[in-house]
Amino acid sequence: MSKSPITSPLPEADKKTTAAVLQATLVDLIDLSLVAKQAHWNVVGKNFRSVHLQLDELVSTAREYVDQVAERANAIGVSPNGKAKTVVESSGIPDYPEGWRSDEQTVDAIVGILAALIQKLRKGIDETDKADLVTQDLLIEITRALEEAHWMWQAQRA
Repeated sequence: MSKSPITSPLPEADKKTTAAVLQATLVDLIDLSLVAKQAHWNVVGKNFRSVHLQLDELVSTAREYVDQVAERANAIGVSPNGKAKTVVESSGIPDYPEGWRSDEQTVDAIVGILAALIQKLRKGIDETDKADLVTQDLLIEITRALEEAHWMWQAQRA
């Protein structure tokens, strides 16, 4: 089916801008959920348990917002693409290393990943300022949640 069965409330140019931001956010959040799960399986160290549990919280947060972003795309008449190939080809978050990682290495990596994702989200907030305030509101909500997580991950290093 090439034509969308869902009509958009947005003008075409705004829909295009918003769709691009939503798609980028979708793949980044999917990747974040996968990276956090990879880290969850491979963290070791004296603070293993707390980091292990905090990673599961991050996975849950990412997965919750994945669904909200995909549903927002649908609401504006855009088919979201969260296929593995698409995530691999277009995720903008830093890669996470393979193998076991100390709790300190894990915390440092997650702090960096969250910082990069937050920066991208803030750019998306700016890009949707004129195109779609509803999507902008969702991006602000996601950014708020991830900035809180970023703070909590950084606090582990203090």
